[in-house]
This record gives sequence, C-alpha cells and structure tokens, in this order.
Amino acid sequence: MIPSIRAEARSTRTKGELRRLRDRGKVPGSLYGGGKAGSTPIAVDERELLALLRSHPNAVLDLEMPGETSKPVIVADVQRDSLTNRVLHIDLREIDLNRPVRTHAPLEPVGEAEAEREGGIVQMLLHELEIDCLPSDIPDRIPVDVSDLRPGDSLHVRDLRLPPRVTVRTDPSAVVVTVLATRDTDDAEPEGAEEAAKAGDADKAAAR
Repeated sequence: MIPSIRAEARSTRTKGELRRLRDRGKVPGSLYGGGKAGSTPIAVDERELLALLRSHPNAVLDLEMPGETSKPVIVADVQRDSLTNRVLHIDLREIDLNRPVRTHAPLEPVGEAEAEREGGIVQMLLHELEIDCLPSDIPDRIPVDVSDLRPGDSLHVRDLRLPPRVTVRTDPSAVVVTVLATRDTDDAEPEGAEEAAKAGDADKAAAR
C-alpha cells in the first residue's frame, strides 16, 4: 500500500507569509511534473511530513489535494534549517509509475568492522547514491557491509551489492567508506612480538 500525504494549494510567497504558514504547523512546498511547466505552490502538514520522512524516507507517496485526483509523487528535495534541522521547504515530483525515475537512495553501514576491534575508525564519505529504477523498485536504503574492513581498507561504489533492477548513476570509483588507522594501531607490534623479544633476552642471558 502506497503511503499518502495530504497537501493544499497555497498563495503565500513572501517571507512573512511563509513564516506565518510555518507557525500554523505547515511546510511550504512545490509540486513539479505532471506535464506542467514550472511548479505548483503547495503546503503540507509538518507532523504528517516528518512522520513520512522517518518511516518512508524514499518511498513513492500518494498525493491527495482537495478537488483533485490523487497522484503518485516522490520527494525531490528537502530544505532544512542549518541550526535547528527544521524542515523549511519540500519539493515533490509527480511521476509515472510505469517509467523509470532518477532519484537518490541513502547508504546505511551494517555490521561491526574488524578494524574497529583493532582500534581503527570507520569513516563514511558518501551517504547516498544517485540511481535510476522504476518507482516500485526504489529502495528505502542501500546497505554497506563494513564487517570485513581492516585499517587502511576502503569500499567504492562499484563494490556495493545493489538491489535488483537498480542502476547506479554515481561514479563507480567514488569512495563510500574508508577505515582510518589510529596511531596506536600503526605503532602496535605484531602479535607475539613482545613475548619473542623477552625469550630472546632470556636466551642471551643464559648463554653468558
């Protein structure tokens, strides 16, 4: 079942009007696509939008507007306040369920890296991929398995296991995650080195 989102047309455009709209718990937005030039100004309920972004961050949504037939849309862009992270504006794009769309899928690290047990630091450098696929095949997220990574290792886009029927547009050579070796890891002696050194000293002492 496609989750739905309700919207209403809006005429607010000035900063003051948009601020008052947000004070009423609404998020201003724009609707693109559907064979129309330009965009249609809309407003959506902030609580409803936040709930959908948490539970269905990359899903196709059924847009409901008064007096209109519902239409499938995807979230094209979300603008947030850099300090509070509050959603300031949202762009929705009407789509054809039978035609591929270009969108973004978030990357999610999974597993405990071997490097972390050795004192390394796993660093995500890429957080989403640009992809092409049918709307029904859009993944909520793409897992990045870091469990076998050791200090100094990296994973590239070409190394990821992708869902079926998904084509990646992001550069295959782009680094997704890398493991930084800490100084302690770099300076650590090989396992058993200390014991071997002590044994060698004991042998020298016995020889004297």
